[in-house]
Amino acid sequence: MIRTGGAEAPLMVHEGQEESCVHSSRSAPPPAARDTRTCRRAWTTGLVVEWPPNKKGRLRRTTTMSNLFQGLDIRAWCEANGLYALFNHDPAGVDPTRKLEKGIYETVDPDNHVPFPPEFDDLARLHFLARTRRVTTVLEIGAGKSTVVLADAMRRNQAEYGEYVKANLRRANPFEVHTLDQSAEWIEVCRRTLPAELTGYVHFQSATVRMTTFNGRACTLYSRIPNVCPDLIYLDGPDQFAVEGDVHGISTRSADRLPMSADLLLLEPFLLPGTLIVVDGRTANARFLRNNFQRPWRYAHHVEADLHTFELVEPPLGKLNERQIRFCLGDGALVSA
Repeated sequence: MIRTGGAEAPLMVHEGQEESCVHSSRSAPPPAARDTRTCRRAWTTGLVVEWPPNKKGRLRRTTTMSNLFQGLDIRAWCEANGLYALFNHDPAGVDPTRKLEKGIYETVDPDNHVPFPPEFDDLARLHFLARTRRVTTVLEIGAGKSTVVLADAMRRNQAEYGEYVKANLRRANPFEVHTLDQSAEWIEVCRRTLPAELTGYVHFQSATVRMTTFNGRACTLYSRIPNVCPDLIYLDGPDQFAVEGDVHGISTRSADRLPMSADLLLLEPFLLPGTLIVVDGRTANARFLRNNFQRPWRYAHHVEADLHTFELVEPPLGKLNERQIRFCLGDGALVSA
């Protein structure tokens, strides 16, 4: 189950216009529950399967799909959670729901070293997800203003749920943001912009990025990624012009190329059911991931927000994982140890 602003949503969604379930076989459903016949029938007929089964061991079914951002009022969320203040920003006359207009080369100019102004619609969505899903560990690929709001969400989650998590969940890096970026200089810029009360929540790491291949496809990989088990991953890196090397002459170091990170494909076998991936823009990269993931992911393209989300919708691996799913994504009831 996923928790969206107090509402519940099913674990698995059938193939649809904006949402689908990604699975390597494409011809058969992933094993979602003990009742495999019901699961297979639900998969092929387009029904949504909920986990866990009811008391009789049967899967509950529904045809409704909740949006991850259901109930989010961006303006109200920014004001209620002090997001403007995190950036010393005067909200007077600002419409946080309006996207900034950029030139056609502005986002792919390797000589542009001036940070973009905060886009509060994107920042509010990230903060909302981290808070309403009760996220405990974040992996962020690409440092920036998102680092600030994710750290603030971890601070608030720790204050609200820290004692419960410590007593009931096995989390090696509780309430931490692990941020990976290819530029040590940019990391220092981001570190200096962190409010003092948030510095302890962020762990920065820099690593080089090279062109390589995955399943015979040209892509990029960091030389090293944080060794953490996140329940939220935010993909907004690397900088395509910072990538080293080439594959048969192919490189992302061109304004006509697109970012193509494969790091999450290497990490996929270790991710826990319930993990959410948010890809900021990078539609070509999101499609590359979607075509190469091997586990069942609930995928959605949020067109207006220019975001892609993947939610790992396997049944729990065991009691501890089930407890974490119920805590983070369930109906809000804390499960006793």
